[in-house]
Parts: sequence; structure tokens; C-alpha cells
Amino acid sequence: MIKSMTGFGKAEFEVNNKKITIEIKSLNSKQIDINTRTPALYREKDIIIRKSLSEKLTRGKVDFNIYVENLGDESNSKINEPILKSYFEHLSKISRDLKVISNHSTLQAAMRLPDVVKTEYETLDKSEWDIIFSNIQKALADIDDYRMQEGKALEADIIGNVNSINKLLKEMEPFETQRIEAVKARLTDNLESLKLNGKVDENRFEQELIFYLEKLDINEEKVRLTNHCEYFVETANQPVSSGKKLGFISQELGREINTIGSKANETNIQRIVVQMKDHLERVKEQLLNVL
Repeated sequence: MIKSMTGFGKAEFEVNNKKITIEIKSLNSKQIDINTRTPALYREKDIIIRKSLSEKLTRGKVDFNIYVENLGDESNSKINEPILKSYFEHLSKISRDLKVISNHSTLQAAMRLPDVVKTEYETLDKSEWDIIFSNIQKALADIDDYRMQEGKALEADIIGNVNSINKLLKEMEPFETQRIEAVKARLTDNLESLKLNGKVDENRFEQELIFYLEKLDINEEKVRLTNHCEYFVETANQPVSSGKKLGFISQELGREINTIGSKANETNIQRIVVQMKDHLERVKEQLLNVL
């Protein structure tokens, strides 16, 4: 199973005259990178929130937000009446001394002075937090489902490209025999062009030819590449998504493809190698978003 690191989860509910919205968004990242934005009332639960996110999401750049809308008539901000009256009386006295008319602007000036408006901080109710935490779990389940759906699309594309590499590997076979014959013919022609007049040791020539052709042999690379492709598909079908492991296997695929290309010494095989590299680059690009 392949799971994407991209996802979005959301939960909306009402509790204690508040409408609360929880949103979780994740993008691809090498490690877990969590950014939380919560009202001051819930800051004490930040560690618990981060632990839940890291356990469920494992990897990715995660943005977590809690939005609160007050549905009641009450507000946490209160006007400190004694202080406001004291300010207003002092300002009115100054206005009279300066022979300036005291009006509503005097009250507005008093409202802007320190400590006129005070904020009463409420304490977090346990039952309220329990409801919020259960909805965080709901949003996490939502984002996990999103990741699985995205993962199915990724899996189809990634496995398709790996299968294409395996298919291209089989298309090399018709060109391998003629490649060896072409190398033999070229070496023989070059040797004859030297006009050594029969001074060539045929046994030594055969030995050197065999040694040279062994260096061009790609059977081992083909076997390893086939095994890597099979192992890649097998790993992708495991119950747990393993993006890092698939990344390591893709590196091994690249090494074998590059070795085949360096040994190819034949135009058609080199063209197939280029197509393999194209499919492998698509795999690597998609693996960047795999959990």
C-alpha cells in the first residue's frame, strides 16, 4: 500500500456557546514538521496535540489550526468602570481648566487609556477539551483517508513506470546477440587492417576476445534489475507505506540501469536505457510525496 503525504482533514462542532473548526493540512517533507496555531486557551494542550499528529501522520509538513467563533452574548473583554470614570473626571476637569468643551470625544479619549478594557481569561474545561480532542481524532482520520485516496493514484503511476522498466528490459534481448557479433566483427576487421601477415596468435586472440566480451556482458545487471523491480512492487504492496524504503530501491534501479547503459555499446540498447531512465525519473519524482 502506498500512502501520500498530501492530505486535508476538517472537523466542525459546537461546544459551550462556541463554534470550533479544526483543520489539518499536510504536504511532503523528509521528516515530520508540525506547525500549530491554537487560541491561548488551548495552548497548554500543545504537546498532546503534537504527539497525536506525529503518531498518526508519521511524516510530512503539517499545519494544524483551531478556529473559535463565540456564539454567545458574553465577551471576555470587560470595561473597567471605576477606572473609566476616574479618567473621564480628570479629563473633564482639564477641559474646564482649559476652557474646552467636554463632549463624547472626551469619553473616546478615556476609552483608549490603559486598563480601561480588561480581558478575563477563562480556564479550560475538561469536558470541553475531551470534545475537542475527540474531534481532533476525527480530523486525523479524515486526513488519513485523504492520504490513502491520493496514495492509490500515486501507486498506479509508480507501479506502472516500474513495470515499464521491466518490460523494456525484455525488449533488449533481440539486440544482445547481434551486439556481440558486431563487436567480434569489428575487432576482427581492425585486426586484419593492421596487416600482420599471419603473425597473430589465434589462441591468444580468442582469450582476449572472450575477456573483452565478458566486460560487455550485461546478464548480471539484467538479473539484478529484474529482482529490484520485483522487490519494489512487493514492498509497495505491503500493508504499511514505506516511501523511504522505496526510495532506496529506486536508487538501486538507477545503478543497474546506468551500468547497462555504460556496457551497452549498441545503439538500440542505449535507446532503451534512455527510456528506462525516463520512467525511473518519474518514479523518483512521485516517491517524493510517498509516506
